[in-house]
Amino acid sequence: MNALLRRAAVAVAAPAMAMSLFGCGTTEEPGVRLSDDIVVGLLLPENEAARYEQFDKPVIEERIALLTNSKGTVRYANADNNADLQTQQLESMIQDQVDVLIVDAVDSKAIAGAIRKADDAGIPVVAFDRLAEGPIDGYVSFDNEQVGHIQGKFLLKALKGRAGSASGSGVASGKVVMMHGALTDPNAAMFKKGAHTELDGKVEIGLEYDTKDWKPENAQANMEAAIASLGKDAITGAYSANDGMAGGIIAALKAAGVTDLPPVTGQDAELAAVQRIVAGDQYMTVYKQYAPEAEAAAEMAILLARNMSLGAAAHTDIDTPTEESVPTVRIPVIALTKDNIKETVVADGVYTVEQICVPEVKAECEELGLK
Repeated sequence: MNALLRRAAVAVAAPAMAMSLFGCGTTEEPGVRLSDDIVVGLLLPENEAARYEQFDKPVIEERIALLTNSKGTVRYANADNNADLQTQQLESMIQDQVDVLIVDAVDSKAIAGAIRKADDAGIPVVAFDRLAEGPIDGYVSFDNEQVGHIQGKFLLKALKGRAGSASGSGVASGKVVMMHGALTDPNAAMFKKGAHTELDGKVEIGLEYDTKDWKPENAQANMEAAIASLGKDAITGAYSANDGMAGGIIAALKAAGVTDLPPVTGQDAELAAVQRIVAGDQYMTVYKQYAPEAEAAAEMAILLARNMSLGAAAHTDIDTPTEESVPTVRIPVIALTKDNIKETVVADGVYTVEQICVPEVKAECEELGLK
């Protein structure tokens, strides 16, 4: 495991699942599988966000190898944001008789039928990052509603620090545009709920959008429409559910001639977003340490493949639209602004100062002490 993944795994107070792996079941339990020759099907939703193939996939592969004495294998498929394709990929893995599935759903409802087929075939399913409907056996994700709370709180903080406050409110007058994620992603609804809890009644929301496929170009088009409708000078803040869309929002604002950019939120701590934060174009992002989440999913999958109880491997449970009390692991998240870049993504080895501080932002990096 590289420095990025190793340090990130240590940094979060996630359950010590590797230590609990063999404490959750014993070789005396009936039906426990002792063989390390385990095939894990890994289905990720898209590659628009850098996290999936840069972080999640390699961490899961490495953890599976560690837990199976390098005898386990990962069969990987990426759906490229195509729900029908992901269903085909999952059904193909059922036909190939993989031992367990880790599924990050493109569409939580559309995947339910294929998950039922996996259940009928005796193949357990771990829902990873996004909750999926159907008979899932475990769920691993971040505290997604808290992500929205953090984004909303920091946007409110930024607005209170800007000039032109409304009388007595301490918040910059004008309108906030909210750019949510895809309707097919249940996480997007949780981000939205958390953000609205923080912002409703405290700012005027001019327009809000559910962005198809989370695509930056769709967010940019939505923001262009908002600018045309509200006027560029009326927009004093932009809630963006993730960093890719934040990039599209900022591109639309700049193309409209906005030089004093309003605060824009984000999520995922993508390198381009960190650079935009350094430059002052983006206000904040939510830093999610992917290694603990991916490791938890891998460990849960191996427990299930061995027919062992999840036991202490899950520290809570969740009800889904189709299932009750699904064993769940939730990983905490961190707000990242220009003030804590060094203490977060640099300290954890996610990015080096050299990667962040390209010539375009070198002067800003020096001002922040990023050397």
